[in-house]
Formats: sequence, C-alpha cells, structure tokens
Amino acid sequence: MAIKQISVFLENNVGRLGEVTRVLAQVGVNIRAISIADTADFGILRLIVDREDTALTALAEGGFTTRVSDVAAVEIDDTPGSLAKVMELFQKLQVNIEYLYASLESKAGKAVVIFKLEDHEQGMQIVREHGLSTVGSF
Repeated sequence: MAIKQISVFLENNVGRLGEVTRVLAQVGVNIRAISIADTADFGILRLIVDREDTALTALAEGGFTTRVSDVAAVEIDDTPGSLAKVMELFQKLQVNIEYLYASLESKAGKAVVIFKLEDHEQGMQIVREHGLSTVGSF
C-alpha cells in the first residue's frame, strides 16, 4: 500500500519553514512525518499529513510549490536491528532506496519508516511477499 508524500520546495530563508507549518496549522492539517534536506539556497521539505488534499490546497494558496510522490510506510518493531533486517532484504533483492526517514507510530513499540523507492511497485511487491506491515495512513 502506498501513501502520498508532499514535497515542498523552500527558499533557505529565516522563517520559511515556519510559514509552511503555520499554513497547515491554520487549516487543521496534522503533520505525521517530516524531513528536510537543504543546500545553501533551497530546501526540500517532505511531509506525510493526515489530510493530503486540504494540505495541498492550503500550500498552493500560500504560494508554495509542491509535488506529490508515492512512498512506502513500513511498520517495524522499535527495537535494535529491525531496520537492518528490512535494509538487508532490499539489498538482497536489489531494491534501490532513494531516501528514507522515520516517524513514531501511535502503537507502543512500533516505528514507521518512510521509503522512497526507485521502483515503487517492485518494492511494494517485495514488502507484501515478505509479510512486512505497511501503514496506509496515520
């Protein structure tokens, strides 16, 4: 199962990230996972939210440039070695991971790792075939 990730392109200026979070807060969108990568001039903010359409509308109205991507949200045990097992599986089966980040899940003892896979369909098939749990929304 894929979930939608929103990427927001931001100038690397003081307060710009705060503007994004303020816009989302004003329309009642809850950020469930967040990651930012930056350079000297710009950043890419990656978000998983509880209400994607509302977030996209609000961000567009706020003048932000966005893109939506499919990502895999894989639930793992919050214990040492759990992520390593998933990484070893992807390596063994030649699945290229473009990037990943994590979010704590509301279930005790669980974490959710967000994977952006080069070949999303192949990666999701492997996840299903190996009995890994995915999160459809959170």
